[in-house]
Amino acid sequence: MTHLLIADDDIELCDLLQDYLQREGFRVDLAHDGQAAIQNILNHNYQLLILDVMLPQKNGFDVLRELRQQTDLPVLMLTARGDQIDRIVGLEMGADDYIPKPCDPRELVARIRAVLRRIRVPLGDSERTAPKTIRIGDIALNTLTLDLFKGDKRVEVTATEFSILHQLLMRAGQPISKEDLTQRCLGRRLMPYDRSIDVHISNLRKKLGPASDGQDRIRSIRGGGYQYIAID
Repeated sequence: MTHLLIADDDIELCDLLQDYLQREGFRVDLAHDGQAAIQNILNHNYQLLILDVMLPQKNGFDVLRELRQQTDLPVLMLTARGDQIDRIVGLEMGADDYIPKPCDPRELVARIRAVLRRIRVPLGDSERTAPKTIRIGDIALNTLTLDLFKGDKRVEVTATEFSILHQLLMRAGQPISKEDLTQRCLGRRLMPYDRSIDVHISNLRKKLGPASDGQDRIRSIRGGGYQYIAID
Protein backbone atom coordinates (compact mmCIF):
# COMPACT_ATOMS: atom_id res chain seq x y z
CA MET A 1 0.00 0.00 0.00
CA THR A 2 1.35 3.41 -0.99
CA HIS A 3 2.28 5.39 2.13
CA LEU A 4 1.76 9.18 1.97
CA LEU A 5 2.37 12.08 4.34
CA ILE A 6 0.21 15.20 4.30
CA ALA A 7 1.86 18.24 5.94
CA ASP A 8 -0.73 20.98 6.45
CA ASP A 9 -1.83 22.97 9.52
CA ASP A 10 -5.49 22.93 8.46
CA ILE A 11 -6.59 20.02 10.65
CA GLU A 12 -10.11 19.81 9.21
CA LEU A 13 -8.78 19.70 5.64
CA CYS A 14 -6.19 17.07 6.59
CA ASP A 15 -8.84 14.85 8.15
CA LEU A 16 -11.04 15.14 5.05
CA LEU A 17 -8.16 14.37 2.68
CA GLN A 18 -6.94 11.52 4.85
CA ASP A 19 -10.38 9.92 4.83
CA TYR A 20 -10.76 10.36 1.06
CA LEU A 21 -7.26 9.09 0.20
CA GLN A 22 -7.62 6.07 2.50
CA ARG A 23 -10.81 5.13 0.67
CA GLU A 24 -8.77 5.38 -2.55
CA GLY A 25 -6.35 2.78 -1.22
CA PHE A 26 -3.57 4.95 0.24
CA ARG A 27 -2.10 4.80 3.72
CA VAL A 28 -1.96 8.38 5.01
CA ASP A 29 -0.14 10.04 7.92
CA LEU A 30 -0.59 13.66 8.97
CA ALA A 31 1.77 16.40 10.21
CA HIS A 32 0.57 19.87 11.18
CA ASP A 33 3.86 21.79 11.27
CA GLY A 34 7.12 21.77 9.37
CA GLN A 35 9.23 20.22 12.10
CA ALA A 36 6.81 17.36 12.57
CA ALA A 37 6.82 16.77 8.81
CA ILE A 38 10.61 16.42 8.74
CA GLN A 39 10.60 14.12 11.77
CA ASN A 40 7.95 11.89 10.21
CA ILE A 41 9.92 11.67 6.95
CA LEU A 42 13.04 10.62 8.84
CA ASN A 43 11.13 7.91 10.71
CA HIS A 44 9.03 6.43 7.89
CA ASN A 45 9.45 5.20 4.34
CA TYR A 46 6.94 7.38 2.51
CA GLN A 47 6.37 7.22 -1.24
CA LEU A 48 5.17 10.83 -1.53
CA LEU A 49 4.79 14.03 0.50
CA ILE A 50 1.87 16.44 0.08
CA LEU A 51 3.30 19.69 1.43
CA ASP A 52 1.51 22.96 2.18
CA VAL A 53 3.53 26.15 1.69
CA MET A 54 2.18 27.86 4.81
CA LEU A 55 3.22 25.79 7.84
CA PRO A 56 4.12 26.84 11.41
CA GLN A 57 7.63 26.36 12.86
CA LYS A 58 9.11 25.64 9.43
CA ASN A 59 7.26 26.68 6.29
CA GLY A 60 6.90 24.42 3.28
CA PHE A 61 9.90 25.92 1.50
CA ASP A 62 12.14 25.31 4.53
CA VAL A 63 10.91 21.71 4.72
CA LEU A 64 11.50 21.20 0.99
CA ARG A 65 14.99 22.74 1.17
CA GLU A 66 15.98 20.46 4.04
CA LEU A 67 14.35 17.46 2.43
CA ARG A 68 16.22 17.87 -0.85
CA GLN A 69 19.54 17.76 1.01
CA GLN A 70 18.71 14.24 2.19
CA THR A 71 16.26 12.51 -0.13
CA ASP A 72 14.60 12.61 -3.55
CA LEU A 73 11.17 11.78 -2.06
CA PRO A 74 8.51 13.03 -4.52
CA VAL A 75 6.80 16.21 -3.30
CA LEU A 76 3.43 17.63 -4.34
CA MET A 77 3.11 21.23 -3.13
CA LEU A 78 -0.17 22.77 -1.99
CA THR A 79 -0.20 26.44 -3.01
CA ALA A 80 -2.68 29.30 -2.72
CA ARG A 81 -4.87 29.52 -5.79
CA GLY A 82 -3.45 32.02 -8.26
CA ASP A 83 -0.12 32.38 -6.43
CA GLN A 84 2.24 31.81 -9.35
CA ILE A 85 5.31 32.87 -7.36
CA ASP A 86 4.92 30.11 -4.75
CA ARG A 87 4.48 27.55 -7.52
CA ILE A 88 7.62 28.61 -9.36
CA VAL A 89 9.70 28.80 -6.17
CA GLY A 90 8.52 25.34 -5.12
CA LEU A 91 9.41 23.83 -8.49
CA GLU A 92 12.78 25.56 -8.53
CA MET A 93 13.54 24.08 -5.11
CA GLY A 94 12.75 20.55 -6.28
CA ALA A 95 9.01 19.96 -5.93
CA ASP A 96 7.65 17.52 -8.50
CA ASP A 97 4.35 19.28 -9.03
CA TYR A 98 1.82 21.53 -7.32
CA ILE A 99 -1.93 21.76 -6.85
CA PRO A 100 -3.76 24.94 -5.81
CA LYS A 101 -5.90 25.14 -2.65
CA PRO A 102 -8.71 24.56 -2.14
CA CYS A 103 -8.24 21.39 -4.18
CA ASP A 104 -10.71 18.86 -5.53
CA PRO A 105 -9.82 15.52 -3.85
CA ARG A 106 -10.35 13.73 -7.17
CA GLU A 107 -7.81 15.98 -8.85
CA LEU A 108 -5.42 15.46 -5.94
CA VAL A 109 -5.64 11.68 -6.39
CA ALA A 110 -4.99 12.08 -10.12
CA ARG A 111 -1.92 14.25 -9.43
CA ILE A 112 -0.62 11.79 -6.81
CA ARG A 113 -0.93 8.87 -9.20
CA ALA A 114 0.71 10.86 -12.00
CA VAL A 115 3.72 11.63 -9.79
CA LEU A 116 3.97 8.01 -8.64
CA ARG A 117 3.89 6.81 -12.25
CA ARG A 118 6.96 8.96 -12.95
CA ILE A 119 8.93 7.07 -10.33
CA ARG A 120 8.32 3.91 -12.33
CA VAL A 121 9.07 5.69 -15.65
CA PRO A 122 6.12 4.27 -17.62
CA LEU A 123 6.97 3.40 -21.20
CA GLY A 124 4.86 3.96 -24.27
CA ASP A 125 4.46 1.20 -26.84
CA SER A 126 7.27 2.59 -28.99
CA GLU A 127 9.63 2.68 -26.01
CA ARG A 128 9.21 -0.85 -24.62
CA THR A 129 11.98 -2.27 -26.81
CA ALA A 130 14.33 0.65 -26.16
CA PRO A 131 17.59 0.01 -24.29
CA LYS A 132 17.32 0.27 -20.52
CA THR A 133 20.31 2.64 -20.43
CA ILE A 134 20.19 5.63 -22.74
CA ARG A 135 23.56 7.25 -23.48
CA ILE A 136 24.00 10.60 -25.17
CA GLY A 137 27.55 11.94 -24.92
CA ASP A 138 28.59 11.84 -21.26
CA ILE A 139 25.01 11.41 -20.03
CA ALA A 140 23.69 7.96 -19.12
CA LEU A 141 20.13 7.41 -17.89
CA ASN A 142 19.07 3.98 -16.61
CA THR A 143 15.30 3.45 -16.70
CA LEU A 144 15.49 0.33 -14.51
CA THR A 145 17.47 1.68 -11.57
CA LEU A 146 16.30 5.29 -12.16
CA ASP A 147 19.91 6.46 -12.00
CA LEU A 148 21.34 9.39 -13.95
CA PHE A 149 25.06 9.78 -14.51
CA LYS A 150 27.16 12.54 -15.99
CA GLY A 151 30.43 10.80 -16.72
CA ASP A 152 31.10 8.68 -13.62
CA LYS A 153 29.23 11.04 -11.27
CA ARG A 154 25.64 10.34 -10.21
CA VAL A 155 23.30 13.30 -10.64
CA GLU A 156 20.42 13.70 -8.18
CA VAL A 157 17.15 14.57 -9.92
CA THR A 158 13.51 14.49 -8.93
CA ALA A 159 11.09 11.95 -10.40
CA THR A 160 9.65 14.62 -12.66
CA GLU A 161 13.05 15.81 -13.87
CA PHE A 162 14.00 12.20 -14.61
CA SER A 163 10.80 11.70 -16.61
CA ILE A 164 11.33 14.89 -18.64
CA LEU A 165 14.95 14.05 -19.38
CA HIS A 166 13.92 10.53 -20.36
CA GLN A 167 11.53 11.91 -22.96
CA LEU A 168 14.15 14.33 -24.30
CA LEU A 169 16.89 11.70 -24.54
CA MET A 170 14.59 9.20 -26.25
CA ARG A 171 14.09 11.79 -29.00
CA ALA A 172 17.47 13.51 -28.89
CA GLY A 173 17.87 15.85 -31.83
CA GLN A 174 14.10 16.23 -32.24
CA PRO A 175 11.95 19.03 -30.82
CA ILE A 176 9.26 18.13 -28.29
CA SER A 177 6.43 20.56 -27.58
CA LYS A 178 5.65 21.77 -24.07
CA GLU A 179 2.15 20.36 -24.56
CA ASP A 180 3.59 16.90 -25.21
CA LEU A 181 6.01 17.09 -22.26
CA THR A 182 3.27 18.30 -19.92
CA GLN A 183 0.94 15.46 -20.93
CA ARG A 184 3.60 12.75 -20.80
CA CYS A 185 5.54 13.89 -17.74
CA LEU A 186 2.99 15.73 -15.60
CA GLY A 187 -0.06 13.73 -16.59
CA ARG A 188 -2.19 16.78 -17.43
CA ARG A 189 -2.89 19.30 -20.17
CA LEU A 190 -0.77 22.40 -20.55
CA MET A 191 -2.70 25.37 -19.20
CA PRO A 192 -2.20 29.06 -20.02
CA TYR A 193 0.65 30.64 -18.04
CA ASP A 194 1.78 27.21 -16.77
CA ARG A 195 5.57 27.39 -16.43
CA SER A 196 6.08 24.02 -14.74
CA ILE A 197 7.97 22.42 -17.62
CA ASP A 198 10.11 25.55 -18.06
CA VAL A 199 11.18 25.45 -14.40
CA HIS A 200 11.97 21.74 -14.51
CA ILE A 201 14.04 22.26 -17.66
CA SER A 202 15.92 25.11 -15.94
CA ASN A 203 16.68 22.79 -13.01
CA LEU A 204 17.96 20.10 -15.38
CA ARG A 205 20.23 22.57 -17.17
CA LYS A 206 21.77 23.61 -13.86
CA LYS A 207 22.31 20.03 -12.74
CA LEU A 208 23.72 18.77 -16.04
CA GLY A 209 25.79 21.83 -16.90
CA PRO A 210 26.68 22.80 -20.49
CA ALA A 211 27.66 20.39 -23.26
CA SER A 212 31.32 19.91 -24.22
CA ASP A 213 31.08 22.83 -26.66
CA GLY A 214 29.76 25.15 -23.94
CA GLN A 215 26.21 25.25 -25.31
CA ASP A 216 23.04 24.25 -23.47
CA ARG A 217 22.35 20.52 -23.70
CA ILE A 218 18.62 21.29 -23.82
CA ARG A 219 17.75 23.86 -26.47
CA SER A 220 14.62 26.04 -26.37
CA ILE A 221 12.56 25.78 -29.54
CA ARG A 222 10.69 28.81 -30.84
CA GLY A 223 6.97 28.28 -30.44
CA GLY A 224 7.19 26.53 -27.08
CA GLY A 225 9.22 23.36 -26.93
CA TYR A 226 12.58 21.81 -26.13
CA GLN A 227 15.19 19.65 -27.80
CA TYR A 228 18.08 17.67 -26.35
CA ILE A 229 21.10 18.21 -28.55
CA ALA A 230 22.33 14.94 -30.05
CA ILE A 231 26.07 14.43 -29.52
CA ASP A 232 28.11 12.03 -31.63
